[in-house]
Amino acid sequence: MIEKYKHIIWDWNGTILNDVELCLDLINWLLYSRELPTVDISKYREVFTIPVKNYYEKLGFDFQKESFEKLGRIWMDEYERRKFECNLFDGVDNLLSKINKFGIGQSILSAYSQHTLDELVEHYGLRNYFMHVVGLDNIYAASKLHLGKELMNRLGNGRGETLLIGDTVHDFEVATEIGADCVLIANGHQSKDVLLECGVLVCDSITELL
Repeated sequence: MIEKYKHIIWDWNGTILNDVELCLDLINWLLYSRELPTVDISKYREVFTIPVKNYYEKLGFDFQKESFEKLGRIWMDEYERRKFECNLFDGVDNLLSKINKFGIGQSILSAYSQHTLDELVEHYGLRNYFMHVVGLDNIYAASKLHLGKELMNRLGNGRGETLLIGDTVHDFEVATEIGADCVLIANGHQSKDVLLECGVLVCDSITELL
């Protein structure tokens, strides 16, 4: 199915980079330190959403006591310290290579901060696969829709010529708005049940796309 597209747009966190366990560990650290109930991986995938601020509210953080900006900075500082603990999902290298051999262009579109995104893409030796690596100019993961629109303008592709691969409902929403098809992967930050509500193909892992 991938061969019919001119360009593949990849999400990064939870799609290429397996940072789910790290993110779960960090949010539980924040919850525990504020005497709030911690969550397991199933609950995490049920409540996670973008904008991330909404997900913090669902978990019980009180922004009257402590601002989201402060909590987000604490979380991100610790993520930055530990980010190299993460690995790529199984099959990612293989699939990126196969897509390249088809002559299809590839880009990354992420709600991650641009600086750290660039650093990690280089660290894992993936930069040569991508025409564009696009991230936010801040750490608060609000939305990447405006970036998606700008990227599609740069690509100049029509409807049905671009596929977005991600792991969240927000990826589906972005794909819909920018005129891209969408495939979602269910071993990232949101549960398969949540993703299936989008009405697009949902795979259990990258290896299914191979």
